[in-house]
Amino acid sequence: MRSSLTRGAFAGLALVTTGALLAGCASGSDSSTDGKTTITVAIDAGLEKEARANFDARVEAFEKANPDITVKAQEYTWTATTFTADLAGGTLPDVFTIPFTDGRGLIANKQIADISDLVADLPYADEFNPNVAQAGQAEDGSQWAIPIAAYGQALHYNRSLFEAAGLDPDDPPTTWEGIRDAAKKIADATGEAGYATMTSGNTGGWILTTLVDAFGGRTESADATEPTIDSDPAVAEVLQYLHDLRWDDNSMGSNFLYDWATINQDFASGRIGMYVSGGGNYGNLITQNALNPDDYGVTVLPLQGDDPGVLGGGTLAAVSPKAGDDAQAAAVKWIDFYYLAKITDEDVAVETAKTAASLDQPVGAPELPIFNAEQFAEYQSWIAPYVNVPLEQMAPYTDNSGDQPLIAEPRVATQDVYALLDTVVQAVLTDQNADIDQLLADAQAQAESLYAKAK
Repeated sequence: MRSSLTRGAFAGLALVTTGALLAGCASGSDSSTDGKTTITVAIDAGLEKEARANFDARVEAFEKANPDITVKAQEYTWTATTFTADLAGGTLPDVFTIPFTDGRGLIANKQIADISDLVADLPYADEFNPNVAQAGQAEDGSQWAIPIAAYGQALHYNRSLFEAAGLDPDDPPTTWEGIRDAAKKIADATGEAGYATMTSGNTGGWILTTLVDAFGGRTESADATEPTIDSDPAVAEVLQYLHDLRWDDNSMGSNFLYDWATINQDFASGRIGMYVSGGGNYGNLITQNALNPDDYGVTVLPLQGDDPGVLGGGTLAAVSPKAGDDAQAAAVKWIDFYYLAKITDEDVAVETAKTAASLDQPVGAPELPIFNAEQFAEYQSWIAPYVNVPLEQMAPYTDNSGDQPLIAEPRVATQDVYALLDTVVQAVLTDQNADIDQLLADAQAQAESLYAKAK
């Protein structure tokens, strides 16, 4: 598989890990005063010095290969509330990334550019994993947004806290009761949170949905016509599980307002024994949170119930609808170069991995294939000599994740329903006497209104 860019453009390239949940949108200008097309592109906020140097090297190489394009970086980390405001205000970059859950809604509302003709001209346009590509497609199948990362949820754990609690970090829990038992042992032995969960910025609903799927339930009907928040027993079962971890076992610490960024910070700092997030989160923990690799472990989520599965998701790269034709074309070139060439072109993949490894940036962290399985295996063979992540510590995940059924995120009003469920999870963790059934009934009623509006 080959990228649409030439080999010579990639000397000195380096890898910078991009969070699954970045964001951005429109600057809207096509050119600067020197006649070049100028685009602004999203970059992770708070990158370590080496990771930022990697990014700058990529920009330099891109501009050398495309002398008629100027790239300007804008720091941004996706959160639901700030993204909505910045999208409406037009203050985000021309090239931005969004979670899979946002793709179809933004396309339907024409809040991102229709770049499908430009995408169709990419040499690998027909080789995307269809289960991944659909997140960025319009109803007619045209590709408005480009998938750049995909994941299945996982259980991340701190090996040092496991050892301090007398647990074997090479043998992580394989059941939810096992997780509960390990969480209590960690909390009792170390005083840190044995298990923590996200609850804010829509992440509480995201992780609750993840656990419901793993317990064999769903928060949305199979035909996506209605929410099943108060009718699927697994939802209440998961909330009771969290309640018991918090109130019966005192295993969840004292912070019940975590979002994606803050839970990563505390996990990397050794204050959390276990938490659930995307299986490919290692790179963000290293580049943004200075995680000690020796502390890291990851394993698959336990599955139970009649129809369990692992919630999957990912990141789409999109272009602002305010960008003109030249800026849109430049933006797709950037997406091809920055996000996908390191997967699709052997020379680029090797050079990117080699340079990243030389700068102690992670190479080889777990991921799900953007393209077909054959291409993914080929890509892995290209970068194998430069892999520098602790593969043996990731084996509980990588050896088993391929056997777990993937469940797509709910399709209707996804982020809005996640926001509703944030408050439910927060209530259960902050009020010992919270009425779970009533909380779910109230959330169901509000979710039904959102579904009705979406019809």
